[in-house]
Order: sequence, then C-alpha cells, then structure tokens
Amino acid sequence: MESLVSGWLTWRTAMERALYGEEGFYRRERPAEHFRTSVHASPRFAAAITRLLVEVDALLGRPDRLDVVDIGAGSGRLLSNILACAPPDLAARLAPTAVELAPRPPDVPSRIVWRPDLPARVTGLVVANEWLDNVPLDVAERTPDGVRTVLVDPLTGTERPGPPPSDEDRDWLERWWPLPEPGDRAEIGHPRCAAWSAVIRRLSAGLALAVDYSHSREARPAYGTLTGYRDGATVPAVPDGSCDVTAHVALDACMVAGRRAGATSSLLTGQREALRALGLSGARPPLDLAHRDPRGYVAALCHAGEDAELTDPSGLGGFGWLAQTVGIPIPPPLTPAQHPTS
Repeated sequence: MESLVSGWLTWRTAMERALYGEEGFYRRERPAEHFRTSVHASPRFAAAITRLLVEVDALLGRPDRLDVVDIGAGSGRLLSNILACAPPDLAARLAPTAVELAPRPPDVPSRIVWRPDLPARVTGLVVANEWLDNVPLDVAERTPDGVRTVLVDPLTGTERPGPPPSDEDRDWLERWWPLPEPGDRAEIGHPRCAAWSAVIRRLSAGLALAVDYSHSREARPAYGTLTGYRDGATVPAVPDGSCDVTAHVALDACMVAGRRAGATSSLLTGQREALRALGLSGARPPLDLAHRDPRGYVAALCHAGEDAELTDPSGLGGFGWLAQTVGIPIPPPLTPAQHPTS
C-alpha cells in the first residue's frame, strides 16, 4: 500500500498517507468496526442533533431547503437516523449530504448525497463528529537543542528529532501549546484550524458543530495524545495504514480560527452538558411506570442507559463541542450549556 514506504517522514505526511492514501485506512475501513462513536452507540445522539436542527431551521425562518452536512460520515448512519426522526415537514425540506472518502455503503438512503469534499455553500447545519482528530498534523518536541519537529518511520513508529519547526508551526506553538521543559511534546494544530476555517467559510447561514476529544491551552497534555485504534482496542500509533491514527483537538484554537473565518457566535462546551441541554438526561423512569405501562417503562429504561453512555464524562460525554454560527445566534437549548452542570 502507498503508506508502506521506508525513510523518515514528518508525522503530518505519514498520517496523510496512512489514513487517506490510495489504500489508506479511511479508504478501506469503517470507523464503527474499530472504535465506538456516539453515532453508533445510540440513535439518541441523532435525536439530539435533530432537535438542534429544528432550532436552526426556526432561526433561519424555515427555508424551503435546509442543508444538513455530515463531515466524515463513515457509514452514513447519522444522516439516516436524522431523516428517520425529523418531523415530517422538516424531513421533506432537508438536503442531506455525506462527506466521506470511502465508497458509499449500499444501505444509505438514496436521497443522501455522497461526496468526497465539502459543498461550496451550506445553509443549515454542518456536523463534524470525530473528524478533526483525524486531520493530519506534525508533532514537535523540546530537546536539549531546542524545539524540533519529530520524524517517524512509518513502518515501525520509531521516532527521531528532525529540523526546527517552520515559522507557521512555531507561531502556533507559541500561542497555543508552549513547550517549556525538555521532553515536552505538542501536536501542532494549525492544519485543524485551517480545516475548520474552510467549513465556516462555506457556511452561508446556520450552525457548524465539531465534536471531538479535546483539550484547552490551560491543560495541554505534556506528552501529547497520539493514539492508534484497531478492532476496538488502542494500539501504538504506527502510521503504516493498518490502524487509525488520531490525536485530540485544540478546539479553543479552532474556535479562534472559526471567528476569523466569519463565525458570528461561538460556544465551547462539553458533550455531557450539551446533550443534557438537548434533552438527554439519563434519568431512570419512575418505578410506577412499570405497573402502568410496562413496555413504556422498558423503553424509557433503555433510553436512560443510552443517554448515560453518551453523557458519561469518562467516555463519550468527555468530548468537547465547538458550536459556531453564521448569521444566527447559538440555538437557545445550547445556551445553558455554557454553565456546566453536575
């Protein structure tokens, strides 16, 4: 495969080849086969996104056509679930688009447009769920000789210090991820900032939502977050095309980049807070419901369990949510999410 080349590469080049090369991981594999996403954990996630879509629709004045775009769509399940649970009037006006490099699965509804790149313009909602963490980036480390770009052997994952960072890399590090001590490492996030800016620039009006494991400038991990995933387990981050290679996202830096690209309102919060604001409480149903409506009780109990998984702060609930709008305010249900709850 294309990613299996000898020689030392920057991590950004190695990730690009391993994930998106001619036979790269994301051209061959489906994410759900290797790690559990919110989309595949429960259709309740899509129900919450649909509630957000309803709010965006109202803020836009219920246009005749409302775009809903899923970036890194994988199996297409998020859009399929949104179409299934949207109110009939809204569902009839939706223009769903899946942005995905892998081939279209045969069970995706025919009305979902499947394409490898972003649409030129979007009026509605864009969702990037676990997309930015797979945008390739370089790694830097402070050595006794100063900050150096880390090089990697794509066949083994072995690393060695390389040249000093470029001016662009150095500027981003100084602002967003300083490296004060020898051995400190950083994942240089400006490619994610650029990718997110491209989303915002295509948003004529509406909401763009990025959902990912993230960290803030005040709490960057000293040794970075590069991780591999294969068959449901974490594995060494070897960029040979055999596994997913991912790194957490500096969503605070992406938020600033989004503002520069034209976002008019912004919210940075957590999935636990956001999903609770959208109605996924995880609360157990009252016991007397079991006597009055046994089937209803079982369904409510299942929903509570699914909500609990989606909002678990040590799991999926630990994701960060970056919501940015163009031409409309942050939708009202999310506004209380700016004040974290227990």
